[in-house]
Amino acid sequence: MKRAGDTAIVKKHFWRASGEWTLAQIIPWSYNYYVRDAEFAHITFASIGHNLKPSSWEWDDNNFTTNQIAHPYHGNLYFNAFRSNGYSFWQSASATVAGSLMWEIAGETHPPAPNDLINTSVGGIILGEMTYRISNRIINKRQRGAKRQASEIAAFLIDPMNGLNRLLDGKWGKVSTIPGTDLDTVSTIGEIDLGARQINERSGNLFTKGKTGWYARLRLFYGDPYTASKKPFNNFDIKVELGADDTAKLNNVSVNGLLSSWEIKSNNREDQIMSLTANYDFYHNAAFEYGAQSVTFSLYSRYFNENKDVKFNTRFGAGAVILAAVPDAYLHYGEGCDYDYGPGFSLLGQAGVTIHNRFAILGNYRGGWFATLNGNESTHFLHELAGEARYRIVKQLSFGAEGGYLLLHGYYKNYPDTNNKYPYVRISLGYKI
Repeated sequence: MKRAGDTAIVKKHFWRASGEWTLAQIIPWSYNYYVRDAEFAHITFASIGHNLKPSSWEWDDNNFTTNQIAHPYHGNLYFNAFRSNGYSFWQSASATVAGSLMWEIAGETHPPAPNDLINTSVGGIILGEMTYRISNRIINKRQRGAKRQASEIAAFLIDPMNGLNRLLDGKWGKVSTIPGTDLDTVSTIGEIDLGARQINERSGNLFTKGKTGWYARLRLFYGDPYTASKKPFNNFDIKVELGADDTAKLNNVSVNGLLSSWEIKSNNREDQIMSLTANYDFYHNAAFEYGAQSVTFSLYSRYFNENKDVKFNTRFGAGAVILAAVPDAYLHYGEGCDYDYGPGFSLLGQAGVTIHNRFAILGNYRGGWFATLNGNESTHFLHELAGEARYRIVKQLSFGAEGGYLLLHGYYKNYPDTNNKYPYVRISLGYKI
């Protein structure tokens, strides 16, 4: 069958997919049991029976990074065990949910946790399809030599399950001679920014009391959001931010992936399209932490002048936050669970203009609200406001300047409200890949 986003004809390998799915369970359990000798890894028939009862479910006490990064990554392995063995997006999504349920019930003695099920399943599906697409996109199957081997290794690191199956199928490094059926040729644009960033989470005076350090950002745009499609992740975008002036090197990971889209208008002066996307967000900075999975309906619009040398783009959307987590200043228990969990809604607005494909200005607002289901009774609202200007110096090199402000409000029933502020400015050189 044909794989979405990859034109190669692939046979389904159920037993191999099931074996790799099982290994994704056994390897972490074995590490916890034999290396860590963790109490929760000593599963028994009694613990499995207890975890099978719906009344046994409770929110877990893992730390923030484990729940918001490690669990989605684990789910990504379940997903790609089937996706890289010829199965569709939705079939692989089902395997991800099944893998998460299996781990919750029989992978540890701890009671099953609803936050783990959602983070592993929804986050795993989003990260899984994203890594699957990228790993296939960066391999040029007509290439030989060191460049081909480097791309194979990079693809393996991005999606280990896909890399493993390329080895098992004898595709690693093999040159294809079948035109038109062997390459993922979806338009993909990446940009790497390197520069300096100044932040200040403790006072409003950013320039006199802020901290300055190096800053790096990777942005990748796969596919065209203005092309209607019913195939999940036929277009998506990724943003990864790192820096040295903060409490953590990894500050932000955001993935915005298409589920389905519908064309509203398209002519030589205007394009409009409605899109349903699945979103994964992770923030870790000196002011606060935030993690969420959500779905969003957005209206994408772009307008051209007669010569199409001036382009104006907008995006406005709203959606449901399936589950979000933010720190709670008044809560701490277990391994390090000092945050609140709950569902809510999200808002976004973007507007940008590009002139002669050389100068661009972009403004962006994102908001997320949720009410606590687990933690202290409270509601939280995250605001992110940013503006960026960029000038292309030569074909692939550009200079950018950006300013932004993140604000996380916490409204507590039994404690004082909290306001966590994170203003920043950045300057960088960007290289398009």
